Amino acid sequence: MSFVLKAAVGEPAQRASNPAVVDTVAAVIADVRANGDDAVRKYSEKFDGWSPESFRLGEDRVAEIVKSVPETVLDDLRFAQRQIRDFAQAQRDSIQDLEVETLPGVFLGHRNVPIDAAAAYVPGGRYPLTASAHMTVLTAKVAGVERVAATTPPNAGEPPQISVAAMHLAGADEIFVLGGVQAVAALALGTETIDPVSILTGPGNAYVAEAKRQLFGEVGIDLFAGPTETLIVADHLADPFTIAVDLLSQAEHGPDSPCVLITTSESVGRAVIDHIDALLPGLVTNAIAGPAWRDHGQIHVVDTLDEAYRLADVFASEHVQILTEDPRQALTSMRNYGALFLGEGTCVPYGDKLIGTNHVLPTLGAARYTGGLWVGKFLKTLTYQEVRDLGSSAKLGEVCGRLSRLEKFEGHARSGDLRAAKFGNAPLPWGDLPTRVTSER
Repeated sequence: MSFVLKAAVGEPAQRASNPAVVDTVAAVIADVRANGDDAVRKYSEKFDGWSPESFRLGEDRVAEIVKSVPETVLDDLRFAQRQIRDFAQAQRDSIQDLEVETLPGVFLGHRNVPIDAAAAYVPGGRYPLTASAHMTVLTAKVAGVERVAATTPPNAGEPPQISVAAMHLAGADEIFVLGGVQAVAALALGTETIDPVSILTGPGNAYVAEAKRQLFGEVGIDLFAGPTETLIVADHLADPFTIAVDLLSQAEHGPDSPCVLITTSESVGRAVIDHIDALLPGLVTNAIAGPAWRDHGQIHVVDTLDEAYRLADVFASEHVQILTEDPRQALTSMRNYGALFLGEGTCVPYGDKLIGTNHVLPTLGAARYTGGLWVGKFLKTLTYQEVRDLGSSAKLGEVCGRLSRLEKFEGHARSGDLRAAKFGNAPLPWGDLPTRVTSER
């Protein structure tokens, strides 16, 4: 019989935004829209105590910052970026332009055209998420985006060195030290000194996420983001200690991060609880991971793996780790997840930091209808059509006329009628074809 061994006791994350956050963000966006750079500087001073002569770093300053970063750190950043670049390039190579002849002389096709300009928000503050630079800047450049503007908040009144280095190595064309709603609004709307972009990407706090939500439509966004989520499916052979460590690895993202285990073994579930209780006191991020596990941790015991996969699909978690005898079964048994991590040799932090797949993933159930950020998000698939065979145009025109009149679109119908008459033998009951006059030069 299936049962819940540990239930969540905290309130689940809400898909709707906090009204206070909505109002605050709306006011900042309106101010930036009306007052440009002056508003951006005002909020940067207010929230970050940061008001440099220019928020954009010059090339010399970027070079100076990168030079200050230890070479071993730069080597690690390059290694991670190489993995991410290679996978993004493989994805890009799989996306092909298309042209087919659907009727004699009727050619339909599509082209995959990069977005012209993208913004990459790289969170900072206490936890500079350098990996976000890899996932946003690098992926956009592989897609062929001509201009990528990356921005990150200051850290203790200074540009965060490692974040700047990561953005530079990833190929950012512009690097700004600017955070919060003011940064997102400036890049979306443009100011006197900051050119607007066409898409906003990258994670952020609740205010940044709400700013992206409110600006969506004027610009594109990668996806709406909520707290980090992790879910593990485990059978009776799984190692409880590994499960405990891996759940806590994601719990430290935030005190509201859900951590879920679905297992076919009650003994595994109980052992996981014991290991987590033992591990938490010695974890330096216990102040965050502890409340996440206490309030949002869950353990479900089910009878079969098929039931486990069905329940996992209901959760539609951002990260799903499979610790079973045959982990690849999940590839055909599941459909709702941000990313799958198969087997004990794979862990979610690999995906977060360096393995090559993108870590900007759907949360709050959005995995039911979308995947995460990938190279295709920076491409527009644009269709075109050409009718070279005039006989085919005449045939299309006849059908177009009839279908358009079914919908009371007389103007549409006449456009089809014209071609049916001009290139075929159809009558033109609403007019006469004019005689074509050839001018001489």
